[in-house]
Parts: sequence; structure tokens; C-alpha cells
Amino acid sequence: MSESPEPDLDPAQVCEEARKLAENGEAERAAALFGKVLALGDTPCRARAALGLAVVLDDAGDVAGAREADRAAIATGDPEYGPRAAYHLALTHERAGEQAEAAPAWRVVVDFGNPAYLPPAHLALARIADDAGDFEEARGHWEAVLGTGDAEYGPPAAHDLAERLLERGEPARAQRVLTAGLRLVDRAAAPYAYARLAVALGIACLDQAIGAFDAALGQDPSDPEVGPLATELLARTLPLRGRGGEASEVWRRGLADPGTAAQVRARLRRDFGGEEDDADPADLWWEPVVEQAVADGTLPALAGDAFGALDHMYALLAVRDAGGADAGERPKGDADEALGRAVRVPGGYAWGPLLQESFAERLRLAMDAPDRTDT
Repeated sequence: MSESPEPDLDPAQVCEEARKLAENGEAERAAALFGKVLALGDTPCRARAALGLAVVLDDAGDVAGAREADRAAIATGDPEYGPRAAYHLALTHERAGEQAEAAPAWRVVVDFGNPAYLPPAHLALARIADDAGDFEEARGHWEAVLGTGDAEYGPPAAHDLAERLLERGEPARAQRVLTAGLRLVDRAAAPYAYARLAVALGIACLDQAIGAFDAALGQDPSDPEVGPLATELLARTLPLRGRGGEASEVWRRGLADPGTAAQVRARLRRDFGGEEDDADPADLWWEPVVEQAVADGTLPALAGDAFGALDHMYALLAVRDAGGADAGERPKGDADEALGRAVRVPGGYAWGPLLQESFAERLRLAMDAPDRTDT
């Protein structure tokens, strides 16, 4: 039987038979049939056969042969199988980590202009440009993806573009991009994609709010009515974006401004206790410590210190009761030593000296003794 091309061969029928063979795992026979169609020359099925051969060879591990077949399909200019072959060619390069080689293949996909393949091609090109540090090119491709209205590739394009806009200090633009991305998502069908964009939109709103609050504080002197409110809002919002150090500086500036200091301090201390408390904050040694911790954003650490000290002191004193009823029979010296060690525990903390000074003052007043520093 001759191996030369058969003049009465139906290329479409052969391609269909080859496809079925490939789906059934008969790769060699499928490749042979696709090759027969290619041997016929410039037929209407040439691009289809070349792409089919590329896929079969790629699955068989012959990447070089697959790429050659992809190029043959691209060369036909076929509006359907040409971009599909370019898409497949790009994927073989991306799979091998060859981004520089993948980019031209993705551009070929774009050049074909087939709407079905534009979204993934533009998204891939955006990420390649982004990795190379070319924001403007990346933005153009991200916006092109959004322009297609594609529900699969549009949301990730919106998220990636918004992320870069936020990094560049453009929260308003990021909001518009994310809003456009959310319109493409079916919340019920893609809840995770929706949640991802919604959270990013919230972050963009936070960043825009930070900018607005900061602008309100840009006046010198500060507005006595708006300044304290803007100070609090800015200082409490910054930590949500991981900018606690800046929040501390905002509180510091507000407390240092004679025109706003009293109101700023009142806002800083709004959660310190009920208004029914009769104690003067100036008489409570720990008030300045707590106030500073709130301003610095270190209140959890301070609470940890306090509980750690309490735990340590309790452990030292509880040793007396560890023996139950026999605890009272222990020598007085043991109790004195336990008490002494417990009293010394706070000295190891930054706020310890304040506690010691407060106790010394209360003891002096209780004993109605003259002021002295060696208590």
C-alpha cells in the first residue's frame, strides 16, 4: 500500500477519526492520521490537523515536535485553530518557565483577535509585564481583559490591577477597577472570587479614607472642631493597613497641639472606663502607661505584661497553699521570702517603677509620715 497522500482522502473525516483515537489513548495512530492530513498540503483542515498533532505530541512528551506543529497551524492564519495553536504554544513555554518565549506566542493570540482567546492572552501578558516591572504595559493588558467583560479572567485582572494601583497610592482608581470587576462576578456561582474582590475594595476604601483624614489634618493650625475627630479616625484606621507606627505619630501630633490636645486626649481615652468613675486619672499611676500604650498601638503587649506579672506573683504566693492544711505549719521565713519575691516581680517591667513609687506614696500617706525617698 502506497504511503503517498491519497487524493480521495476526506481531511475532515480523517481529523475526526484522529481525534477519537487520541481521546481513547491511541496517540501514535492519531498522530499518524493528523500527519496524513498535513501531507495533503494546503487544505481547509490543515490548521485543525496541525493543532491536533501538537496536542498529541505534547501529551506524548515530544514538546519540540508539538511546538513545530503549533507553528504550522499558526502559519495557516486560520481564525479558529490559529489562535488556539498560539495559545497552546504559549502554555508549553510557560510550563517550562520560559516567560520570554511565552510572551511572543501570547501576542500572536492577541493579533488573531479571536474574542474567545483574548482574555487569557491579555491576562498572561499583563502578568509577564508586571513581573518585568513595566506597570504601564501591564495596566494596558489588565484593562483590555476588563474590557472584554469576561467573567473568568476579568476578576483576577481587576484584582491584580487594583493591587498595583493601591501600591502606587491611587485608591480611587483602584475602587473603580474593583467595582468593575465585581460586576462581572456571579456571587452565588463564584463566592470566593467575589469575596476576594470585595475585600480588596474595602482596602481601597480604607486607603482613600486615610488620604482624606490626612488631608483634613494638613491645615496649620488644625481646625479645633474637625482636627480631633480627624486625628482619631486617622490614628485608628492606619493600623488596619499595617501602619501602626504612623498612627502613633498622629496621636503624638494631636496631643502636642494646644488647640486640640484636650479633645484628642478625650478621644484617645474613650474606652478607658465609665464616666461614673470618681477617681482622678492623675491619681492612678497606670493611666499614663495605658494611654501611651493606646497611642503606640501596644496595648495587647501591655496587657500581656500585666497578666504575666500577675501569673508570676500568684505562682510565688500560691506555693504557700500547695500543701493544703499543712501550709500554715511552714516557717514564717518561707512566707516572708515568697512575699518578697512576689513584690519584686513588677520591677522587671517598664511600668514597675511607677507601681513602686505609687505604693511608696500611699504608704507614706497611710503612716502620716513625712515625705521620704528611701521607702
